[in-house]
Amino acid sequence: MLISKLRKLTSLRETRISILNNEPSFSTFTSKKSYRNLVTMSFTWDKNQEEEEESKYSNILRQCVETSKLDNAKAIHAKLLKNSGSMSSLYLQNHLLNAYVKCGDTGNGLKLFDEMPHKNVVSWTALIAGFVQKGFPVEAFSLFTRMHQSGTKPNEFTFVSALHACSFEDRLNLTHAYQVYGLITRLGFESNVYLANAFLTALIRHGRLGEALKVFEWCSNKDIVTWNAMIGGCMQSCCSEVPRLWYKMIHEGVVPDNFSFASVLTGLAELLDFELGVQVHAQLVKCGHGSEICVGNSLVDMYLKNRSLAEGFKAFEEIPLKDVCSWTQMAAGCLNCDEPIEALRVIGEMRRAGVMPNKFTLATAFSACANTVSFKEGEKVHGLRIKLGDDIDVCVDNAMLDMYAKCGCMDGAFLVFRSMGEHTTVSWTTMIMGYAQNGYPKKALETFDQMREEGAEPNYITFICVLYACSQGGLIDEGWKYFTSMSHDYGILPGEDHYACMVNLLGRAGRIREAEELILSMPFQPGLLVWQTLLGASRLHGDMEAAKRAAERALQVDRVDPSIYVLLSNTFAGLQNWDGVGTLRELMQSRDVKKVPGSSWL
Repeated sequence: MLISKLRKLTSLRETRISILNNEPSFSTFTSKKSYRNLVTMSFTWDKNQEEEEESKYSNILRQCVETSKLDNAKAIHAKLLKNSGSMSSLYLQNHLLNAYVKCGDTGNGLKLFDEMPHKNVVSWTALIAGFVQKGFPVEAFSLFTRMHQSGTKPNEFTFVSALHACSFEDRLNLTHAYQVYGLITRLGFESNVYLANAFLTALIRHGRLGEALKVFEWCSNKDIVTWNAMIGGCMQSCCSEVPRLWYKMIHEGVVPDNFSFASVLTGLAELLDFELGVQVHAQLVKCGHGSEICVGNSLVDMYLKNRSLAEGFKAFEEIPLKDVCSWTQMAAGCLNCDEPIEALRVIGEMRRAGVMPNKFTLATAFSACANTVSFKEGEKVHGLRIKLGDDIDVCVDNAMLDMYAKCGCMDGAFLVFRSMGEHTTVSWTTMIMGYAQNGYPKKALETFDQMREEGAEPNYITFICVLYACSQGGLIDEGWKYFTSMSHDYGILPGEDHYACMVNLLGRAGRIREAEELILSMPFQPGLLVWQTLLGASRLHGDMEAAKRAAERALQVDRVDPSIYVLLSNTFAGLQNWDGVGTLRELMQSRDVKKVPGSSWL
């Protein structure tokens, strides 16, 4: 039985070979009908085999794209070239083209495209999309123009890629995006939500928020991507629109996703809108996105920005898998809420959890050590900085400089400064202030001179530190020189802080009248700071009349600042003028001015 079947199959195979070799013989068959049936069977077999081959190779090429294995795609290309019949398939050519460009070989992809005798919309779209994804938006848009000129009509996928090209490249301005959208409207695709989203994104990325809002309001079939794009766009330039969009989104019955929650919470954190933030948190619990790390981090950020540290910690603990951003954000939040010791505790817990710190973590840790004047903890963080090596930028080293300076270790600060490969204006300014605060005013000025010699440009803050150094050292001539050079040599107009430093410098030296004249000559209305500085200097030198004038001017600026009353009261007490002390205390009671409890005024 088996032998009989094999013989029949062999006979059929030989007959098929005869047909394919153009050697038909009707005598082989009992009738013309049998002959036609066998020919049909033979061609069907070839067609099925061809379809199987196409399916097999197309699946392999898809896998090459998914795994970014260009070498495998090239191997398939070589195999197809050997079988010239397979390379005539436009379907396989498109798959091969897609594999080349999506795997990053845009040059060979373009070469293959140009060699293709026939191209359809899929060919053009694959090439354009690949060029956009691999960072060649200008070239992608040029291909889109070629496609239009060739007479091939784009489809919705082509248009999406063209609009993305306009979004990613500044050289492709909004005129190009409007041209694409005009073509979209002409071909009747304007109701396609994907194209509306792509056009909206292009407007937002070019900073046209007003136009984007108009397009958004005009869209009749918004999806969650549309809402997310608009909320995200508002966060880039105008967070004030975020609450309105959120209320409207919820009112229209759109269910937020994790991106929606993360975006709106970040926007509310910037707006310090605590009340709405709590409402969004409640909505978040209902929708069940709280366990996702991006949402959890945004929720923590909202609470921390509103200085609600306890609630921030609760939200932080609910994040199941915390990354380095989660820990660093929590530590920075503690620092911003004036809890530097708590910030160091969080960083310590992070290390015990096995999470490796990044440069932002280290900068936060150094700032916390500086605020607590914790030199030993600062040295431990310095050790971590050494372990991370070259992955650290100058901002971390500047924070480390500040830590050493505030801990009073200027030798350590100098060693760090000298080891830095790059010195920014912040680096120099930190060193100048460190020397001034730690009793080395002349060293501070020497550092400033060295800064200028090396071509670094001082800024507004640098001159505050320089003038502070002059006041600490009683260097009046040097102070006037640097104060004058600000506007003459660097084009930096002195602000109230600079005037306060000069008033302090002159006042400490007993030149009260000169200090008062300087205040009266200020090109803008003197603020509270300069009058308080003059009041303190007048008290130091027992100049009662100048103290009264300074206090009167200060009270004109702020009638309820208790420090003014206390400074003047202490001035009266120092001169044994107890009647004046009593009068001031009565005045404080009548104006309901209260000294901050638990704080020393000395």
